[in-house]
Amino acid sequence: MLVLGAGPAGLAIASELVPLGLRVMGLSADDPTSPWPNTYGIWAAELDQLHLSHLLKHRWSTCVSYFGADPVALSRDYGLFDPGKLQRHWLGRCSGMDWRRGLAAGLSHDDQGSQVTTQEGEVLRARLVIDTTGHNPVFVQRPSLGPVAAQAAYGIVGTFTADPVPPGQFVLMDYRSEHLSPEERQAPPTFLYAMDLGEGRFFVEETSLALAPPVPIEVLQDRLRRRLAHRGVAVLQQEHEERCLFPMNLPLPDLRQRVLGFGGAASLVHPASGYLVGSLLRRAPGLAAAIASGLARPDLDAAEVAELAWAALWTPELVRKHGIYQFGLEKLMRFSEQELRQFFSTFFALPERQWYGFLTNTLSLSELVVAMLRLFTQAPAAVRWGLMQLKGRETALLWRALRG
Repeated sequence: MLVLGAGPAGLAIASELVPLGLRVMGLSADDPTSPWPNTYGIWAAELDQLHLSHLLKHRWSTCVSYFGADPVALSRDYGLFDPGKLQRHWLGRCSGMDWRRGLAAGLSHDDQGSQVTTQEGEVLRARLVIDTTGHNPVFVQRPSLGPVAAQAAYGIVGTFTADPVPPGQFVLMDYRSEHLSPEERQAPPTFLYAMDLGEGRFFVEETSLALAPPVPIEVLQDRLRRRLAHRGVAVLQQEHEERCLFPMNLPLPDLRQRVLGFGGAASLVHPASGYLVGSLLRRAPGLAAAIASGLARPDLDAAEVAELAWAALWTPELVRKHGIYQFGLEKLMRFSEQELRQFFSTFFALPERQWYGFLTNTLSLSELVVAMLRLFTQAPAAVRWGLMQLKGRETALLWRALRG
């Protein structure tokens, strides 16, 4: 087995394969122990269910959003990973794994497996290659189905002249925009994602829902500074700057190809919420079990093992749900700021199990459909009209969701 990449996706799947007694090799451009620079958020209940809440660096019980003047309380704890702990957790589970340094460049297949040639000239053979190199993968192929929408964000960790958010609070979405001119409010809307990190430190991030083309980072940076200034807040000391840009509506890969994908390479980023790590933790064990089962069958050649693994990763129900989420995202990309405020006000008024399950992709297909129908019936007329209109790619996306 050869795993390409040593980020969260690579370590997540390797950490499930190695304990099954499989021989796993890793290929990474960087040292697998190199610190991860990004922050990873998650709904804390996802980790509680897996008995992994100790991997959190911060946890908030006071979680709110603003779609109007008053806060909307979210009755779920939110957490921020300690990236070092998460990385060490996965590395510990794949202890003894053979890691090679380099970049994959060439690929060939035969009935027995695959051969990867690195840019440095090393030749590596494996029964199955798993590409975890992100949304622009080295080998995994996916169809081109039109413009790719990306979520963009600009954030700062540091200290401030005043508290950007109330002490002890986590803000998922703050759509208040009094700091913008009427003309600017006609542009694609952005919101504040922010949290109190304790000891006078805060993380504040101006974020845009997925758009094609995405909101420029410079616009987000300017809006964040102006949002803070409008509240009488200035940066005292900046510890870390975060610039995020990642695709949200990538089509599914070709599920017949010989190289297996995982993480962003396999389009596991939630098209509606952008979350990934929770999905990695939930889906890696089942995928590893399917791979081990396939490898143990002497009647299967390498291509059939890959086919079995893809089928375990993307079941017909998961494929349909992915299509529904993409259809929903296409709708939201057309909404104005006012329509988005109304939409999310209605969304978070749904029963907690429905909105939480939607954001974490833990609802069954039938439960997801019921939740979306309930949202439609309870939404204001302008939102319902926006959801009913079929423009651009929406008809094709809806058909793919229904067809599976």
